[in-house]
Amino acid sequence: MKLWLREEFAKEWQEQDPFACADQLEGKVYRALEGRKTLRFELSGNSYFIKIHKGIGWGEIVKNLTQGRLPILGAGAEYRAINRLHELGVDTMTAAAFGERGVNPATQQSFLVTEDLAGSISLEDFCGNWQEQPPKLKLKRALIKKVATISAQLHNHGVNHRDYYICHFHLYPESLQEDHDNIRLHVIDLHRTQLRNRTPYRWRLKDLAGLYFSAMDVGLTRGDRLCFLKHYFQSSLKMVIRDQEKLLSDVERKAQALYEREQRKRRG
Repeated sequence: MKLWLREEFAKEWQEQDPFACADQLEGKVYRALEGRKTLRFELSGNSYFIKIHKGIGWGEIVKNLTQGRLPILGAGAEYRAINRLHELGVDTMTAAAFGERGVNPATQQSFLVTEDLAGSISLEDFCGNWQEQPPKLKLKRALIKKVATISAQLHNHGVNHRDYYICHFHLYPESLQEDHDNIRLHVIDLHRTQLRNRTPYRWRLKDLAGLYFSAMDVGLTRGDRLCFLKHYFQSSLKMVIRDQEKLLSDVERKAQALYEREQRKRRG
């Protein structure tokens, strides 16, 4: 069994089964899937989120694998990803409690408590009206630079997200000062994140295509896209276009395919 409780939870759950305590928490349920639940709750006046995993069974594991998807087996991957991002200096969630027990991946139980990012807004919502009401260019480019810098920091250190969309960036609007030098932008939902020494091409491609696809309706210009590439690759645009031709082509193709598929879904 693995267990880590920050002071407030160690005190609250003292001499009790932490897994039972986690399971008994009450609050607003945000997601309830087979073997997994996410809810928001309060403790001593502070707000938290908890993800509870109870095992998805061998049937669901096999189903995921045969469909070419890696199953989510528990909270451990997200807990490790949070710690890794903190090591890299990338703003993300802050863990407050974690528990994992059982060696059978089909029945393993786990939970992860994180602080509520109260006051933040998803980048998807923040940029939602940019088509009709374009922001100041300085602000737009500052946010693009921030997202590109975070993306490079992750990928260059062997971290890939697998659900890399702008809705999984949470912004604190009050950090948008005039100089835009201290933007607070947190990466969330790390349950699919993979950690390696080096990010393979296919997973870098998946993240970048997902990010591009999710931003296609916010009014990105060619200049905006070039701004992202310059800061992501930390190189001159001439060298990026010369050296990254295949990746750029693959990202464009995959993002367009994702966008067209999404449009077909919306049309029913």
